[in-house]
Amino acid sequence: MGGPRLLLLLPTRTYRTEDFIDAARKLGVDLVCASEKPSTLEDLAPDTLLTLDFADPEAAAKRASAPAAVDATRDKYQMRQCLAAAGVPVPRFRRIALDEPPLRASRGVEYPCVLKPLALSASRGVIRANNADQFIAAFARIRALLQRDDVSVAGDAARYLLAEQYVPGLEVALEGLLTKGHLHTLALFDKPDPLEGPFFEETIYVTPSRMPVAVQDAIRSAAAAACLALGLTEGPVHAELRLNDDGPWVLEVAARSIGGLCSRTLRFGTGLTLEEIILRHALDWPIASLERERRAAGVMMIPVPRAGRLDGVRGVDDAKAVRHVEDVVISAHVGQTLVPLPEGWQYLGFVFARAETPADVEDALRIAHAQLRFDVA
Repeated sequence: MGGPRLLLLLPTRTYRTEDFIDAARKLGVDLVCASEKPSTLEDLAPDTLLTLDFADPEAAAKRASAPAAVDATRDKYQMRQCLAAAGVPVPRFRRIALDEPPLRASRGVEYPCVLKPLALSASRGVIRANNADQFIAAFARIRALLQRDDVSVAGDAARYLLAEQYVPGLEVALEGLLTKGHLHTLALFDKPDPLEGPFFEETIYVTPSRMPVAVQDAIRSAAAAACLALGLTEGPVHAELRLNDDGPWVLEVAARSIGGLCSRTLRFGTGLTLEEIILRHALDWPIASLERERRAAGVMMIPVPRAGRLDGVRGVDDAKAVRHVEDVVISAHVGQTLVPLPEGWQYLGFVFARAETPADVEDALRIAHAQLRFDVA
């Protein structure tokens, strides 16, 4: 009899494939990796590589087999509806058809507002508008984005966008694991850089949070209420919230773990990675501890400075030499065409740091980033 086997759904644009495969190898788990686009190696390894249409979950579930089936991720409008109906604090929102005249649509919202696609991630297509002129420009930009060859959306996600109230305040990210409907907070990340628009490119994540304990408790409660409202009961959760004098506001809840390579900041119990935690949970294997290590940790997602071709990267060794920096990973390659937000979705790379305090981690990330030079033509 063979060992345990799992189906892992991996969008082709994920940074996480290597980390999950390493975790599976360490645990002795046989993985079948499914993506929405075919691999050139699928014909050679049909038992371990699979192509599924993520936009058609019923057909995908039949092909992947019933035990591996998962619910479709709700679009942002459906999520807002569920959360609002349950009394979870969310921005005021409305769905707008992309074939509606933008000028007319601009008269039906309050300013400032945020426009966003229903289904894209990594802040792609998310644009703040402070007035009608900016609304019309953002509307046109999102409509053009959804028609790009490198964007794959269908159904409502291709026909509508979401306009919602801009919520001022500090932003945090909660990484959690649901077991039997209970949300375990694995990490709460502060985002020390202001995210005020017009685009919302994330840079630094630092954990543990420096928020007061009572505020952290309110964040956890809001995230747990959101999971309950959405009917999520098992598996990883990544939530984004904003905080102001009115308390926490839920911006996003995704039934997945943190994106990019950011999970490398997290270690649990006796050194388990987040990927190992997720796989052990999926297999219903015991997990000794969900407690994150004591030391502070953080990551900087290196933003794309401007559009163009990446001709070279300098200063990596100097960045790695900065005190408390653990690693610098440049994920973009020389010759790559760089596309910044809101049309783009990739980062140039990631800087990781670990220290005794969150402040030391944040300082190390900023100093290391200052050593890097990207030649963009």
